[in-house]
Amino acid sequence: MSILLSFLKIIGGFLLGITAGTLLAGLSARFRWIGDLLEPFVQTVKAIPVASFVILVLIWIPSRNLSIVITFLMVFPIIYTNVCNGLGSMDSQLLEMAEVFRLSPLIRIRYIYVSQVLPFFRAGCSLALGLCWKAGVAAEVIGIPDHSIGEKLYEAKIYLNTPDLFAWTLVIIIISVVFEKVFLKVIDGIVGILERMG
Repeated sequence: MSILLSFLKIIGGFLLGITAGTLLAGLSARFRWIGDLLEPFVQTVKAIPVASFVILVLIWIPSRNLSIVITFLMVFPIIYTNVCNGLGSMDSQLLEMAEVFRLSPLIRIRYIYVSQVLPFFRAGCSLALGLCWKAGVAAEVIGIPDHSIGEKLYEAKIYLNTPDLFAWTLVIIIISVVFEKVFLKVIDGIVGILERMG
């Protein structure tokens, strides 16, 4: 139960982070003022240590939702920055061609934006996946929500139960590695389908 609940919360925060990061990066590329507005927030989130965030967030939300929020805050700036970089480095000639031939927004997204930005998005996901597990479990260790991996790690520390500590650490590593491989495999599969459709 602890593994399942921690997994769902951390992955929930991860998925929220990549969704918000991607959408807001797209809006920032389209509307400069959104990027200017988000820049201080993104830089602040990057700079503040996880422990500080956990303590601050605990003031406003219950510990049971802590790992979702902390994971989101760790993932969002990585995805946002990577997607922004991908959009910023797009081939201007392709965009000019789309304008000349008056391609519809859907066709532009499918054949130009996705192919150009996807490598940056994938790299961001790979980096964020490792970080989200570290941050999510660290948040649970500090907040100690019931039935979580963080609670088990905290109990192992309190009772000086070294075997349990190593066992739970191994569980975290296995879950993190397996999910990262599966998730990136799914992204690569989607890319392959899109290429075949093209």
